[in-house]
This record gives sequence, structure tokens and C-alpha cells, in this order.
Amino acid sequence: MVNFLKYRFLYFLISFIVIGIGLFSIIKWGYYYSVDFVGGTNIDFKASKQLTKKDVLKILEKEKINFNFVDVNGQIISIKLNSTDNKNLDSLKKNLEKNLKTNLTVLKSETVGPSLSSETIKKTVIASILAIVGILIYMSFAFKGLNYALAGILAMIHDIFVLFGSYSLISHFFGAEFDTMFVTAVLTTMSFSVHDTIVIFDKIREYFQNEGKNDIEYFANKALTETMVRSLNNSMTIIFMLLALVILGGSTIRFFALALLIGTITGTYSSPFVATPILVWLEKRKNKSL
Repeated sequence: MVNFLKYRFLYFLISFIVIGIGLFSIIKWGYYYSVDFVGGTNIDFKASKQLTKKDVLKILEKEKINFNFVDVNGQIISIKLNSTDNKNLDSLKKNLEKNLKTNLTVLKSETVGPSLSSETIKKTVIASILAIVGILIYMSFAFKGLNYALAGILAMIHDIFVLFGSYSLISHFFGAEFDTMFVTAVLTTMSFSVHDTIVIFDKIREYFQNEGKNDIEYFANKALTETMVRSLNNSMTIIFMLLALVILGGSTIRFFALALLIGTITGTYSSPFVATPILVWLEKRKNKSL
């Protein structure tokens, strides 16, 4: 049996550093929000010749067009505007064609008004709260103890912080947008995090039922030793698939796959190295107070 909990302070230190870097990024740089959350228009053009981002930016600034994001990849121009007026979009297309001396074809035009974007934020918050409450209630009844549920929820919150902080760094350095796909990745991470945690906690509960009362730390180390290889094998199959999507997938799903990859890795880490040490600490406190 491996004494995994011997290094619990090292695990917490790693989590503290990762979350700290993420929070710094969120405070300093924040995110590039998609039109789903702030309203506006995303439009993609295909030009008849190769262009550079510098050329497009020069025209947008010259025409005093209010934009949030511009990216140029060969013949593809992606622009994010605050405006939701179709007349402005037609004017933008004509100005770009005239100044860049090229023909433009609209590949995608996506417009979201402010009222719809605020509704998206509201639904996102409600979905997250309901997920957390549902998991808390389920684990409390399943394990007949609030400490198991609290440990699982705290580990899940740990994973959410890691994912949000990491995505802020990706948003700043690589231009990833905070969109509904990222929200889907967050909710999926919450589920995956609790899945592995339940497997470990169920083993601990099984030992208590079969062997009677014993040191919670002994049972926790025994459970981690028996489930570690299975959890890693299960996670690696998902990680390899997501790595393939990140490397070879299209631009529309690359950042979604990357968010899922981060969530899978941190979920695999937090179950044995965050949730379990927290459970041991809570149970020891409970026994001392009795």
C-alpha cells in the first residue's frame, strides 16, 4: 500500500500555485467574450487573395469601425463587432473590398442582441448552481454523510478554478473566446471530477463496512492504491482522444477540446489529491469533536 496522503501539503501547494496564476490572469487580462455573452456580431469573410492582419486593421482603424477582435488566416478574415446593424455590415464589406482591392464572400454572420446575451449569462449561472446543489444532495444521501459531499464539492470547485484560470491564459495568449462551448466544457468537467471522487469514496465506505472502525487515513490510502491505476487508465483514453482533437481538429472545436482536456487532467488529479485529503481532514475533525 502506498502512503499517498503523506505528501498532501505538496498537493495543496501545487493547487495553490496553479489557481493563483489563473486568478492573476483573470484579474489582469480576463477573457475574450463571444457574442453569446456580450452581444454583437461575429462575421467571417473569404477574400479572393491572401491578406495580412495588419492590412485589415489599418482599414478598420482608418474607417473608425468599432471592433473587438480581428484575425486573418490566409484568405479568411474573422471580425467581431459591437454593432448588430445589417447596414453597418454591408458598409464594412464594401469598405474592405474597396480598400483591400479584393472580392469578399460572407462565410458566417452571427448576431446576438444584448437582451439575448444577458439571458445566456443568467441560464449559465443557474445551470452551474443547480449542478452543484444536485451533486451535494446526491452525495449526502449516497454516502450518508455531509463530509463526503463537502469534500467532493470542494474538489469540484478546485477544478472549476483551475479551468477558468487556465482558459483566461489561453484567451489572452491564443485568442480563445469565452463562449457557450466553454460553459459546456465546465459542466462536463464538474461531472467528470465527481465521477472519480465517488469511486474512491465508495471504496473507503466499503472498507468501513467490511473491516469495521479503523483509521480513516489508512482506508483512504488503501482506496487510492487500489483505484489509482484504474482511474489513470480511464483518464488516459479520454486524454489521447482530446489531444488528437486539439492537434488535428478544426478551429471551431480546438479550444473546446482544449478546455475539456484541462478539465479531464485536473479532474483526474483532484479526486485522489484534493478530495481525499479534504475528506480525511473533515472526518478526523468530526471524530475529535465526538
